[in-house]
Amino acid sequence: MDIPQGNRLDDGLEQQLEIGMSRGQVEFLLGSPAIIDLYRPDYWYYYYYLKTGDDGKIVKRQLKLTFSNDLLSKIEGSLSPG
Repeated sequence: MDIPQGNRLDDGLEQQLEIGMSRGQVEFLLGSPAIIDLYRPDYWYYYYYLKTGDDGKIVKRQLKLTFSNDLLSKIEGSLSPG
């Protein structure tokens, strides 16, 4: 049995992110982040972890979004496969 955890995004959603989007727009598009740093609330983290049941392969992906003045200013990483 596969064990997925974290923020699984449908294909294409992550590609719809654009610099300048508001926090509300990002949350509407991707859902709530897995982590919002308490000391740096302008950093939102989306994580995805999958352990496959067939061969035990582990897939880890992360996406870090940075906001400035409540607008998306930087996108790092990816949750998309490949």
